[in-house]
Amino acid sequence: MIEQLDRIEQDGLAALQNASDEASLEQWRVAHLGRSSPLMMVFAGLSKVSKEERPVVGKRANEVKQALEAALAERSAALREAALARALQAERLDVGLPGRPLAHGRLHPATQTLRRIYQVFAEMGFQVFRSREVETDEYNFQLLNFPPNHPARDMQDSYYIDTGKERGDNPVLLRTHTSPGQIHAMRHFAALDPANPPPIRIILPGMCFRYEQVSARSEIQFTQVEGLAVGARVTFGDLKGTISDFARRMFGQNVRTRFRASHFPFTEPSAEVDFECFVCGGEGCPVCKYSGWLEIMGSGMVHPNVLRNGGYDPERYSGFAFGMGPERLAMLLHRIEDIRYFWSNDMRFLEQF
Repeated sequence: MIEQLDRIEQDGLAALQNASDEASLEQWRVAHLGRSSPLMMVFAGLSKVSKEERPVVGKRANEVKQALEAALAERSAALREAALARALQAERLDVGLPGRPLAHGRLHPATQTLRRIYQVFAEMGFQVFRSREVETDEYNFQLLNFPPNHPARDMQDSYYIDTGKERGDNPVLLRTHTSPGQIHAMRHFAALDPANPPPIRIILPGMCFRYEQVSARSEIQFTQVEGLAVGARVTFGDLKGTISDFARRMFGQNVRTRFRASHFPFTEPSAEVDFECFVCGGEGCPVCKYSGWLEIMGSGMVHPNVLRNGGYDPERYSGFAFGMGPERLAMLLHRIEDIRYFWSNDMRFLEQF
């Protein structure tokens, strides 16, 4: 039996040298390692071998199988290398051709717009103040003059977070706007000198989340830039002048803006601010709802209750606040017609910036 296994190994290795392509290799494998091959017949007949010889024969049969499999793998690799070499010889390679260009990383268009907004407001004396994205109902609504069951809450469908704890009227949620940062900022600065809190001039950028219908101009997640200025004798004229100057710095001296009376619980009086739609040049398109104007921000004078909740005495201090969407500004700057492009991660869109 051992001599038979030696012959099987020798015959198999000799026949393998004649295999010159994938088809002949497959024929060799079936003939020498397939179910009906002489080697497999030896394995099938091990039960008829005496107990004394069985371990020796079985060991030798496994060695032959491993040797044939290793030789098959080596021969297959050699044939592939030979085929590749022939292909390279047949195909001329011009090493003088320029290499493939490397794709360079770049900033997201929303980030580019945010940085431009930072620069404009920095020139106007505003500092950047950060606040958290996960808030409590108290900071997101109640301290901003949204009492429980206030109808204005229906304007901002929220993503609430299950913390596993009963929180009553103060659940945890993803912030629906950057306005909670006003309370955090005022309390931060008021703590520096409770008797005479310093004036504030800041912007608060960050991501916001609302459960609403996705459309060409609305998303469930978006960035906002909140603005807040608090001090003695701050007026609505200061607010209008600041926003108008911001628009001119962003879009040029001839840009048109308009203020429309509105209502927000945390400002009084309040106004919506529209910029001329540069996507359609004021003629009307889906982005501006065919009005020629694009709503950019809400604004107003900080409500006395909000000032008081932030640690500032409304008898001594006044302030203005505004909140804008950088994506909509980017749509104006680059003539983008659908806000959903910003979060689709489509490289055809992102590579244009």
